[in-house]
Amino acid sequence: MIKRLTGFQPTGNLHLGNLLGAMRPLVEAQPTTNSIAMIADLHALTMEHDPAAVRANTLEVATLLLAAGVDPGRTAIIANSQVPEHTELHYLLECTTGFGEAARMIQFKEKSAGGGPVRLSLLTYPVLMAADILVHDAEQVPVGDDQSQHLELARTLALRFNARYGDTFTVPEGIRPESAARIMDLSDPTRKMSKSAPSPAGRIGLLDPPETIRKAISRAVTDTVGVVRHDPDNQPGVSNLLAILAACTDEKPGEFTSYGALKREVTDAVVALLEPIRARYAELDPGYVREILAEGQARVRPAALATVRRTRDAIGLLN
Repeated sequence: MIKRLTGFQPTGNLHLGNLLGAMRPLVEAQPTTNSIAMIADLHALTMEHDPAAVRANTLEVATLLLAAGVDPGRTAIIANSQVPEHTELHYLLECTTGFGEAARMIQFKEKSAGGGPVRLSLLTYPVLMAADILVHDAEQVPVGDDQSQHLELARTLALRFNARYGDTFTVPEGIRPESAARIMDLSDPTRKMSKSAPSPAGRIGLLDPPETIRKAISRAVTDTVGVVRHDPDNQPGVSNLLAILAACTDEKPGEFTSYGALKREVTDAVVALLEPIRARYAELDPGYVREILAEGQARVRPAALATVRRTRDAIGLLN
């Protein structure tokens, strides 16, 4: 089976875009891939943060993955902080990375441009992301447009290391699963739905109650054209609602005579999709979720340790 790594950030609450763009493809691929679902809690430390919130968010993401249908018997669920080989390989890869390569990463450039203190980890975390991928010999990594630059760095470092020190790493390929839906912000449909958006009005959290979902969709931006059609260039808001409806129902949307009718059907579809996830989430005991993370760690560490030992030997360290 192809080995695939899918990563999730425990910053903020997972939303509908995460479910349709990453979580559902992960679930659908379980029968045909050897998948790892990685919660990147180490990445959350690159910015100012509340330690208790990071721990709580990490458990929340793990619980939501289970509630959304990730089978821990098929897919290892891990937090990268609990697999120490991630951080060891991170340093070894830093020894083959140029300063300029890290400094030109878009997230570092954007977040450091505003002034104020900048943590060194913000500069180097793309190398940690490369280590996250390479330590597991991942052959495939689902990526969106905003992460393609980081995957290219992982590929560059793997190829460079292999050329310099001998065949050591699997060179990963970026993929976009066929079922992955690109869900846009409800209040600004020109940008992707995101946990880091300035306003929470544009996203639908996976644990939002029906009344919150209804309010968010009712306020979704449309236009003055007055015709319901899929036209992303001229009607991005309406097109986004149609995309959400199609993704939630797995059916081509029918005809609509008004934006109000479209929003009502989208609301019903989103509520119906999220209701069983919310119910399953409420049933899952935190102790059980911690056990699942421990089992995932135990499952992936032998192979990760083998990768690190191989890397240490290649680069000139004693094993």
